[in-house]
Order: sequence, then C-alpha cells, then structure tokens
Amino acid sequence: MDCSPITPTLYLGTTPEPEDYNRLRALGITYVINMRFEQRPHADPHPEPIYTLHFRTFDHPLLPIPIHILEKGTRAALDEIARGGKVFVHCFGGRHRSVAMAASILIGQGYTAEAAMKLLKEKHDKADPRIWYIQKRILKFAQRWGERAK
Repeated sequence: MDCSPITPTLYLGTTPEPEDYNRLRALGITYVINMRFEQRPHADPHPEPIYTLHFRTFDHPLLPIPIHILEKGTRAALDEIARGGKVFVHCFGGRHRSVAMAASILIGQGYTAEAAMKLLKEKHDKADPRIWYIQKRILKFAQRWGERAK
C-alpha cells in the first residue's frame, strides 16, 4: 500500500490489504474512503475496524465521477476530521479517482481548486489531478461547493 500524507488529517494512496490496516491505525487513520468500483474494501481484521466508506466509481473519461459522490465523501470526511479523526482516500493507483475525492475534501476545507491540485501533486507524486477528465470534475465540484457556501 502506498500512503502519502497530504495534510495532518488527510492521506492519499492505493488500496490497502488486510495487513495494511495496522499501519493505517498507527498513522491515526480513523476513516477510509474507497473510490474503486471493481473491488470492495478489504475487511479490517482488527476487533475495532476502521470505518470504510465505499463509492463505486470508474476511472474512465466516459463515466465521470458524479459530483454528488464527491459532495457526500467530502461531507463525511469533514465530519470525521471535525471529530479529531484522520481520513485516508484511495483508489487502485492513487492517481485519479482518489485524487478527485482528496481535492474535493481540500476544497471543502477552504483550498482553491488550483491550490488543492498543486498540493496533491507535491505531496503524492503519483497524483495526476491535471488529466482532463479528473481536473474537470475537481473544477465542477469547486464551483458547486462554492455556490452552496454562499
């Protein structure tokens, strides 16, 4: 599992295997957002498992991530962070779907879309927020989130 800290409360990476949950727990991760359609989350074998939210999304330009999914994940992550938790977002490669969700969470925390994409690329070198179909979702989310905040 690849796991990069983006902020003190937000991490980004690849799919955790069952044995990786102890590492997540050691980092203080309390909430996992899985953006993979093709694979359900591996079960956390710990007696008190880390909570996982699973969004079945595709990494394909013809099947864009629905904005309502990004909104739901952002609200859940912000609630968890407000409770003192830490969030780990992943997809298969930690490049596209998870980056869209992580950018949305950062935007929900007050970052501009541009600043969120820049930070993700700086902190997680595999992140590709500028690929057109992911950037388009991030910008659309930022617009919608900003409209709702008014």
